[in-house]
Amino acid sequence: MLTPTEKGNIAEAAIAAAAVKLGLGVALPVGDGRRYDLVLDTGARLLRVQCKWAPLKDSVIILRARTSRSTPNGYVRTSYGPDEVDAVAAYCPDLDACYFVPIAEVGGRGFLHLRVKPTGNNQAAGVKWADNYHLGAIAQLGERLHGMQEAEGSSPSSSIDAQARGHPIPAHEFREKFGLYMERAAAGEEIHVTRYGRPSVCLLPAVPLLPVVTPANGRAGQL
Repeated sequence: MLTPTEKGNIAEAAIAAAAVKLGLGVALPVGDGRRYDLVLDTGARLLRVQCKWAPLKDSVIILRARTSRSTPNGYVRTSYGPDEVDAVAAYCPDLDACYFVPIAEVGGRGFLHLRVKPTGNNQAAGVKWADNYHLGAIAQLGERLHGMQEAEGSSPSSSIDAQARGHPIPAHEFREKFGLYMERAAAGEEIHVTRYGRPSVCLLPAVPLLPVVTPANGRAGQL
């Protein structure tokens, strides 16, 4: 039976190893007292990351984002905020996989559920799919940072404008703002969507139906 400390150490080591395999720089803080366990260097930004052991139960990865600290007044339970960490990374031992969740999606919460398989009633609203949070390719990690930057105060419209003008959009972002991107495409823009950091689909404006005349009956049709 592993202790909580041993589980935390294993999770941190697994996440660091996965990040190194992806070509990311990994740095460890010297000394205790920081709320983050390691720092990921994406090349464009340094990210403070808190690492968690996240078991799988009933097709759901349970990411506990609450921590307990000993103080002169006893144990204090707290959650993480954007002033302390930039993201929470989780290692699921049951799947031997690592996940990356921006603090904007977990900040202030005690736990987060990442679903691996569909629910019994096929519910989709409000479900966070584990596939969208894999610590996958570097490109995918960069895409998820768009959401972090938007949550930190950048203009949502400017972020959407930049993505809609030829920049790839991650699948989770496309699902959440489907109606908006449909309008963009209808206005003539090409919307490129990625999945796991790789090109997946492209949304294009519909081609107008042109009237044609067939020699057989002389009637106008549509092409």
